[in-house]
Amino acid sequence: MPSTFDLLVSSLLTAAVVNCQQYDPPPRTSDAFTYVQPRNTTILGPYGHSPPVLPSPNATGLGGWDEAFAEARRFVAQLTLEEKADMVTGQPGPCVGNIVAIPRLGFKGLCLQDGPLAIRVADYASVFSAGVTAASTWDRNILYERGFAMGQEFKAKGAHVALAPVAGPLGRSAYGGRNWEGFAADPYLTGVAMERTIQGLQDAGVQATAKHYIGNEQETQRNPSYNYSGPVLEIDQEAISSNIDDRTMHELYHWPFANAVRARVASVMCSYQRLNGSYACQNSKSLNGLLKDELGFQGYVMSDWGGTHSGVASIESGLDMDMPGGIGPYGLYRQEGSFFGGNLTSAVNNKTVDETRVDDMIVRIMTPYYWLHQDKVYPSVDPSTVQLNTFSPRSTWLREFNITGEASRDVRGNHGELIRKQAAEATVLLKNKGNALPLKAPKSIAVFGNDAGEDTMGAYNGDNFEFGTLAAGGGSGTGRFTYLISPLAALSSRARQDNALVQFWLNNTLIVDSNVTDLWIPTPPEVCLVFLKSWATEGSDREHLSVDYNGEDVVNSVAKACNNTVVITHSSGINELPFANHPNVTAILAAHYPGEESGNSIVDILYGNVNPSGKLPYTIAKSGRDYNALPTTKVTTAGSYDWQSWFNEKLEIDYRYFDAQNISVLYEFGYGLSYSTFSLSDIKVEALVKSVSSAPEDLPIQPGGNPALWESIYNVSVLVTNTGNMEGATVPQLYVTFPDSVLGTPPKQLRGFDKVFLAPGKSTNVNFELMRRDLSYWSVVSQKWLIPEGEFVISVGFSSRDLKKVISIKPLTD
Repeated sequence: MPSTFDLLVSSLLTAAVVNCQQYDPPPRTSDAFTYVQPRNTTILGPYGHSPPVLPSPNATGLGGWDEAFAEARRFVAQLTLEEKADMVTGQPGPCVGNIVAIPRLGFKGLCLQDGPLAIRVADYASVFSAGVTAASTWDRNILYERGFAMGQEFKAKGAHVALAPVAGPLGRSAYGGRNWEGFAADPYLTGVAMERTIQGLQDAGVQATAKHYIGNEQETQRNPSYNYSGPVLEIDQEAISSNIDDRTMHELYHWPFANAVRARVASVMCSYQRLNGSYACQNSKSLNGLLKDELGFQGYVMSDWGGTHSGVASIESGLDMDMPGGIGPYGLYRQEGSFFGGNLTSAVNNKTVDETRVDDMIVRIMTPYYWLHQDKVYPSVDPSTVQLNTFSPRSTWLREFNITGEASRDVRGNHGELIRKQAAEATVLLKNKGNALPLKAPKSIAVFGNDAGEDTMGAYNGDNFEFGTLAAGGGSGTGRFTYLISPLAALSSRARQDNALVQFWLNNTLIVDSNVTDLWIPTPPEVCLVFLKSWATEGSDREHLSVDYNGEDVVNSVAKACNNTVVITHSSGINELPFANHPNVTAILAAHYPGEESGNSIVDILYGNVNPSGKLPYTIAKSGRDYNALPTTKVTTAGSYDWQSWFNEKLEIDYRYFDAQNISVLYEFGYGLSYSTFSLSDIKVEALVKSVSSAPEDLPIQPGGNPALWESIYNVSVLVTNTGNMEGATVPQLYVTFPDSVLGTPPKQLRGFDKVFLAPGKSTNVNFELMRRDLSYWSVVSQKWLIPEGEFVISVGFSSRDLKKVISIKPLTD
């Protein structure tokens, strides 16, 4: 049958050299892990490959950008060639990325700033919850609200472009160092999060940047390694190549970027690593073919900082902006300047690059600028940014920037209240034995763990600070705290309302080495709260999935003496939780990276001011050894191109893998408890169209791709009831099982969710509209999304393994 043939062709087109040898399992300890990627040259050659797609498609202003597109073309028509080179080439300046002004045309330049949870290089700005935290809300409104509030702060600080949000990494590996910057190990949930965040940012007047495009699923060897021994700096080994087959690319990693383009995202940032053999910022198949052609992307592609490795090749392959311009190894500016800049001017003059291609690059850059009215009255760059920007201090500036306006302006508004609410609603209740939570005004509370107290590392969290609560990860995606509410401070404040005694021990080594009963005075506390943390950062992958600083031993030491031990984790994502079944561990809460209101948000949950409704955006396995798709962290050969990562697991990552292999887990994707209980009933399905063909109607491409893919063809409804005695929210989730005819498809895939708030005893109907793409697979033969023949199973429940209602449909009618 055709779908079986598709699978065969897909395996051949993968360009991956498959070897049956498996990775070594990851360690259970804190020792550094080593996963060696086997090398084989028996099929198609040693490395991945992407077919060239040339030339780079020109923007047309599709998707409501017509007027802005016309303004951008008028602007470009007035530029000199040297000014054109400036428009596509970053330069050192006050912001993380800078496009210089052209005063004679009234253009004041562009300021680009990190990042996905805060405007990083700024004072008096908020630190919001991380992407993984926001995704744990499973709440479309919160995702938009968070994006809009962030956009307000970026704009008020004078930033035109926010380098956010993140869909790459998607979360292929549980060990990915930047997973926390993104949303979920699922393309559907991540796609919704991308779309809503982008809408929020851009409704606030700031350009959003969907990143990192694409296949950026590990940090190890994301950039080349260099040989510094000779007189000339040489590349020793190239960056790792993410080798991904066509179907997996479309159905997994490309999926959320389609949502981003549909939301009319202004820019897309290409990633550091190679993709099927060529660097992602000069891979014409992905940039020209998938992004600009197939998805109809109308904005501009910018490089990650230092991700440009060529001039003409990158320009022809679809790169529109080189950022930050002239950067070399380890963030140092190259003496010879950018691959663009003066080199682009020379390439146009000697006819190597057609000037019309450069014109299109600038039209793409300026169209969202005009669309968001950034040419009108817009705040200047906050002068305090100049002092805070250590990436390109004033001494590195090649040109002077006009820095005016109020310095150290406070842009936070009431966002602390939003962050507190959002982080509380994101908190996932994993265990609640005997209704240990919410707390019932205990008079004696013991607090344990080095994550509970005041931060000791200043404005930024760090990878080696032992004492202090962890509220954000590290790298360019972090945020600069103007304040941070610790759990201990918030607990102490709340306990005073009950005249309660709060005792605390924040030294993990002391806790592990002591008999805990010798610590508390005078009697055992009513509840013991243990706060644990797990660090993750850009630039390195996680070495283990255990909590840091002997957190497991801390829990065991406390739980041995305290029969009401509540564990709270602040983590980048997945942790091993070997204490989950300890009889004295009565409750576990996963709070991830909650941002500046960390302590207040967790106290709101602990005392029941907020009924927990967060759901896991990934799977927690029983053991770290159970995860697949591990990062490649070592090669045993010295060839320049020997760093290869074969995505041989294809569509089977996270819950898809555990389901396909029938592996039991500790807590499944979509799981999360409440202080109330909920039920589902009365599932119904309604066809929204009279007939459904296998292939979509061939409509003109719009941002997001063929509009026919986004048409709703079914509505599934279900009645949700709060059967408990406390008001609260829950998240019914819809999963689709494809017909058996489509081989290689996971047993079920998320295709709908909605967060609903209900009073006790109340019910509401929840509707899930299924679009054509929700019921389609990517055919590598026809190069189209097709709905297969056969019966689909639609399941609705409260997690990927708690499915209450099932109904079947056969979509094809002609």
